[in-house]
Amino acid sequence: MASPISTFEVTPLRYRVLAAPFFVSSLLLGQAPQGEAVDLAALQAAVKASQSAGDNAWMLVSSALVLMMTGPGLALFYCGLVRKKNVLGTMMQSFAMMAVITLLWFLCGYSLVFGEGNPLIGDLRYAFLRGVGGDPNPAYAPTIPHLTFMIYQLMFAIITPALIAGAFAERMRFGAMMVFSTLWMFLVYFPVAHMIWGAGGFLNAYAGGRYPVFDFAGGTVVHITSGFSALVTALYIGKRAGYPHETMMPHNLVLSFIGACLLWVGWFGFNAGSALAASALASSAFVATHLASAAGAVSWMVAERIRSGRASALGAISGAVAGLATVTQGAGFVQPASAVLIGLIAGAMCHYMVAVVKERLRYDDSLDAFGVHGVGGLTGCLLTGLFATKAVNSALKLSTGAPAPLGLVDGNAAQVTNQLIGGGIGIAFAVVGTFAALKITSLITPLRMDEREESAGMDLTLHGEEGYNFEA
Repeated sequence: MASPISTFEVTPLRYRVLAAPFFVSSLLLGQAPQGEAVDLAALQAAVKASQSAGDNAWMLVSSALVLMMTGPGLALFYCGLVRKKNVLGTMMQSFAMMAVITLLWFLCGYSLVFGEGNPLIGDLRYAFLRGVGGDPNPAYAPTIPHLTFMIYQLMFAIITPALIAGAFAERMRFGAMMVFSTLWMFLVYFPVAHMIWGAGGFLNAYAGGRYPVFDFAGGTVVHITSGFSALVTALYIGKRAGYPHETMMPHNLVLSFIGACLLWVGWFGFNAGSALAASALASSAFVATHLASAAGAVSWMVAERIRSGRASALGAISGAVAGLATVTQGAGFVQPASAVLIGLIAGAMCHYMVAVVKERLRYDDSLDAFGVHGVGGLTGCLLTGLFATKAVNSALKLSTGAPAPLGLVDGNAAQVTNQLIGGGIGIAFAVVGTFAALKITSLITPLRMDEREESAGMDLTLHGEEGYNFEA
């Protein structure tokens, strides 16, 4: 049996501190008790169980936070921006995704993303959640139950198609959205998520992908795909009746303000939770997320002040969301100063897209899903290639075992090209897949409401109820 000193020297640091009293007592007694090895093994097992419990608790909380981003966060944010005759219909779009995408994920979605499969799509080994239980899946998250990892990833799948709804707000039929969103998940989300996050994926940086793309929490998987899909959808369906000649002001910015604040809070689960552990990396991503959101809000307000002479509440919350969307890709790779710079760029650039480019081109992206999530996601993808550093994330190793250089700041200029390739593939899947999903949907059911129905509003036309009944 090894001596207390030799055993102590090879024990990891977190065990050394806890085990020190046992070794000190052994040395003072001048002997190594026979049960010492058993005690050390038990101690290590207890520490491991404690770590797993802490990681699991954090990941369950993160899962709840990300779900909160869709309902009530996104539902409130979007519903306040539409006219009051469409408030319930808009909220229903987010809520329906919470139900429909959950069932798709259970049936085969989780398996198509995280089953090994091939470089483009996963297999069906986890269909109906077969084999997804309390034991960890070491390929993805070795310290939390496989079920926890599955449910956490579900929340990303839920919010992504819900984001697209901002582009066709106030004019797509509810049934058409259900069909379109289902098709879109198979044609766009499942393959792109597998390529970047799935074992053996074509773009997976940590599993031998052909073009390793750093996407910590969904800058490409969520924001680029939803944002560019939103643009395609807005162009395909066409403008709202009366746009842009009629004024279509948000009916309740208070609701949008509350929704934006819920999104900001929920985003900590989105980004920091993507560390998949209650770790220092989670702390780093948490800080980067907060800094970028604050910088995005300030940047948008300054740009708005320069352009129009005043900073609006809508601009402030839009800037915060822009900062969040843009830092998502690099949250677990960049240092605090880089996160601030990312947020400042995001606020100014997304404001320009929404206030200038959209006005000039006259496309009707109703709630600026493309201007914020598409443009912000692509910007964040490229900036991650610049600012990702091994000083923050050392998980990627060289053959020598040393941390690999990540982005341009580490001297790895090739990563910028990889990010461009990853972003380009995400855009290609979004554009082609969305067009196909819209075309198929239009063959099954009418896509948009007619002018009379649009005039009456989604609430009464599609759902037979009103969001506000003041007479009651």
